[in-house]
Amino acid sequence: MKRIESIISILNSWPCVTISGASLAISLYGMLAEEAAAAFGAYVAIVISGIPLVYIAMKRLLAERSISSALLISMAMAACIMIGESFAAGEVAFIMALGEKLEDITVARARKGLASLVSLVPQQARQLAGGEVRDIPADSVMPGDVLRILPGEIIPADGEITDGSSSVNQAAMTGESLPVEKKTGDTVFAGTINGHGSLDICATRPAQDTTLQQLIRLVREADARKAPLQRTVDRWASWLVPVALILAILAYIITGNLERAVTVLVVFCPCALALATPTSVIAAIGQATRHGVLIKSGEALERMARVSCFASDKTGTLTYGSLEVSEIIPLEEGLTARQLLTMAAAVESRSEHPIAKAIIHHVQQLRLSIPNTTDFRMTPGVGVEATCDGNRIFCGRVTDENTADSSVLSALQQKGKAALVVKRNETIAGIITLTDKLRPGAEAMVQQLRHNKCQVMLLTGDHSAAADRIARQVGIQKVFSSLLPADKLQIIADYEQAGTLVCMLGDGVNDAPALRQAYIGIAMGGMGSEIARDAADITLMTDDLSSVPYVKRLADATLRTIRFNLTVSMLINTAAITLSVMGILGPVSGALVHNAGSVLVVLNAALLYERQFR
Repeated sequence: MKRIESIISILNSWPCVTISGASLAISLYGMLAEEAAAAFGAYVAIVISGIPLVYIAMKRLLAERSISSALLISMAMAACIMIGESFAAGEVAFIMALGEKLEDITVARARKGLASLVSLVPQQARQLAGGEVRDIPADSVMPGDVLRILPGEIIPADGEITDGSSSVNQAAMTGESLPVEKKTGDTVFAGTINGHGSLDICATRPAQDTTLQQLIRLVREADARKAPLQRTVDRWASWLVPVALILAILAYIITGNLERAVTVLVVFCPCALALATPTSVIAAIGQATRHGVLIKSGEALERMARVSCFASDKTGTLTYGSLEVSEIIPLEEGLTARQLLTMAAAVESRSEHPIAKAIIHHVQQLRLSIPNTTDFRMTPGVGVEATCDGNRIFCGRVTDENTADSSVLSALQQKGKAALVVKRNETIAGIITLTDKLRPGAEAMVQQLRHNKCQVMLLTGDHSAAADRIARQVGIQKVFSSLLPADKLQIIADYEQAGTLVCMLGDGVNDAPALRQAYIGIAMGGMGSEIARDAADITLMTDDLSSVPYVKRLADATLRTIRFNLTVSMLINTAAITLSVMGILGPVSGALVHNAGSVLVVLNAALLYERQFR
């Protein structure tokens, strides 16, 4: 059995499939040139691509007790060979082999995402023990170990901060657009990135059970739970095979003519049936590629056509994931907004914090000059300060000792905005707010999906105020906020268990489990993470949100085209079978009729490539 499996594996390899296609092309050229040896190339294709097909048909029939399209194709292939139509037999076998190889590529790309996730896990950790610091393997960290994380390092374990303060980039875990300020007693996650401060943490979980390792397991489990979609042609095959056999037997019983019985099998040869799906899929994928959408498989198109609910991440998906200055609020009498902005920019120009970069970018856009500063100082987790024009300027977060007008701050927090307090000589001079910029087309995308009778919901790790603000702007009514990756996965699982097929739209590492769990996943390719792209079934290469309703319309049209082609091919076959039983069609004319059906299917599928769906 192992030897047979090895032979089948070799025949299914790309080199063999390529040889099969080349041999078929040579056979076609020979047929057109009326060469006597034309059939040889077709028989090469039959051997290379047909043997695995027959093996699959027998395996599913005998071991799994199921009738598949492979059995139907194998029967038709045998009938074609019996009457000398070797090219038709080789043609169908090659098409099926090519489709299988394209699906293998999709599976390989999905598994590649797991390797990218694993690469986020640090290899080394810095352990504090007996007053000394030593490097240990990160996978040997146990609860109770005290670890030191220097500025810019990836945190190697889940733990609680015992000393130090810093800002931590948790986007990988929660998708939050802003680094989170951390101090003694706060919790940190493995795989997140430390900011400018030094932290000592006490590990709370073993290395094998960190939040990042759980994320990796979630992706694997979601992938395993996502059952393969049964092809439309396989569903049809379960009754087409018995029908074909019964009709052939009846034709022989009624007419006593073996040639008529064989002709029935020939016209039943599902060339059109085999071509209906791949030709439509190739045309649709070709058009999508022209519009900046990468669709990994025909199965992805069929799944997209069936979804009725879209779940979207916020940061990096509906928004750019980068901050911009929203409001400049002077609180000191006589101070203008421009003066407050340049005062803050003078201090922040020497910082690498995302808030600092947003303020400097805003000042540069306004073409304002930035004053020089001296005696710059940074307090991790609190803010930065420096001397400017003889005044001590502080820019940082709100603390108990650093409280502005409570009504102003309360209003800003309810809007989901980040607030930067600016102090001049211990007096609060004003507040600068920052928000994540909404992508153009986000609102239009939601409206178009709802117009297409699809539900839209927001799943985000950001806090509720920021999530509600974006949801109001784009018109989403169902909002789930402050979610960890496992929470997103569970919400999608609950919806699908209730019978609602969900399409997940995301961009980050933290979206990977949800992208795999969902019935179908769409990743933002331009700015999104490689892990998200590998986990998703469809990738938007241009980050153009109008591509989401576009690909939904394209998928709907593709499924309609496939069903139409299948129906037309069966109607042609039905008419041909009737004429064969009556003796009007012989083997040769029957082969011509079923080939005409194949041409019709291909031409109709090709129309998908040029149709307008935007």
